[in-house]
Amino acid sequence: MNGRELQASGRLGQGLVSAGVRAVGRPVSSRGLDGLVVALLSPFLALSAGWMERALLAIVILDIPLQFGVHLFYREDEVSSLGALGGLSISLTTIALAGLYASRGVGIVAMRGRAHRAPHVNVPLLLYLAITTMTIAVARDPGLSLFEVFLLAEACLEYWYVASAIRSREDVVFIVLVLVIACLLESAIIIVMKLTVTPATTWPDLTLHIHAEEVGKSGVMRLGGTVGSPNFAAAYLSMSLTTLASVLFTNLGLVWKSLSLVGLALGGAALIFTLSRGGWIAFALSMTILCLLGWRRRGLSLRSIVVITLLAALYLPFQASIEERLLGDDKGSAESRVPLMKLAFRIIEDHPVLGVGANNFSVVMGAYYGPELRHGFRFAVHNRYLLVFAETGILGVFAFLTFLLGTLRKAWGCWAARDRLLSPLALGFGAGICGHLVHMTVEPFRGRPTQQLLWLVAGLLTAMSRLCTEARETPGSPA
Repeated sequence: MNGRELQASGRLGQGLVSAGVRAVGRPVSSRGLDGLVVALLSPFLALSAGWMERALLAIVILDIPLQFGVHLFYREDEVSSLGALGGLSISLTTIALAGLYASRGVGIVAMRGRAHRAPHVNVPLLLYLAITTMTIAVARDPGLSLFEVFLLAEACLEYWYVASAIRSREDVVFIVLVLVIACLLESAIIIVMKLTVTPATTWPDLTLHIHAEEVGKSGVMRLGGTVGSPNFAAAYLSMSLTTLASVLFTNLGLVWKSLSLVGLALGGAALIFTLSRGGWIAFALSMTILCLLGWRRRGLSLRSIVVITLLAALYLPFQASIEERLLGDDKGSAESRVPLMKLAFRIIEDHPVLGVGANNFSVVMGAYYGPELRHGFRFAVHNRYLLVFAETGILGVFAFLTFLLGTLRKAWGCWAARDRLLSPLALGFGAGICGHLVHMTVEPFRGRPTQQLLWLVAGLLTAMSRLCTEARETPGSPA
């Protein structure tokens, strides 16, 4: 997305337009063939437009909470009900990523003969993708593994695109803007659901799915909006709200900070309505990290006081509901996770190297049931790390953890650079990831929304780290 690439793409587009004009100006007898040529070239003309990449990237970001898509070859069987991915996910993100990489290709062709930056390669992530793909060979159900591999490959393509294509501060600000808009939109959807959805509510089967579930027979609804289950929605909101809070510590203008405060108010309420204890804890941890590190560098600033006051104001009206959810009887929900973790350790003990195959935990778990699971809660283990270990082995979980820790290292390095724009944003992204890493100890998070958001943020932190390095090496650059 740098200026030189946009100029080169623009020159290519101008060339295609000129060819079209010349074709229209020819005699009618020759226009048929020329018109066909113009029609064939028109997609490349669109891809060469400077605004197209940003539009497609915005679609990818907005699709994280909205989840427009279908599942092909969906399997209505017991395995899907036990937590496996039941189909091949084809979404707006899939289509937009294809367009983004096609646009990259057009840009490379336009710059042929000129020097251009090599694409970014993250070795741990590449190894994780390779190892996950290799596990198809040991999977009892290779078809299920393909569903998982496809989803992971899509997330990796998203990461590599963002890490390579983001070249300027303006690009970073654009992504943050779309993240803020997406969070505002999803928060508004959940708040509207809070006002309208009851246990008796039904809605038509739409491409845009709405998720809500009742807590026992209490009539109290847990809301997931369009993201998915309430726990998925809470994870999405937790990471997004920390980003919104970090905007307050940047040198962006009053409009930005006002928008972030509105987002924190709406998103904080939406997070409460998910009734996700893991999401609440993740958000509390993220905000603690953000405010403590911000206080350590800047002192007790007005911005920290504003954030803390706003969150306290949100807590007070819902104090009874929050305390009931945290301290009340959860009907064995938390306790039911322990037998699943023991089951995961038994699977890991039998399959330590390559695991049982991607997306195959639910396929093999029946052979490892202990007495506590004969009539208990059966589902994929509610711990992302144990799930990755059981399905991809020690090599897979090592690559996975190395990728995550490397991402946090980039966030810390960017925060240490003391850049007035990038450093606070990096701190917000890093704090959000820290909270999510804790949340992953109690949830499997196999689906698309959380993985897509985490990989997007990781790619953006990689690009921001590069920008901070370039700023240090370039005298007089903004900081």
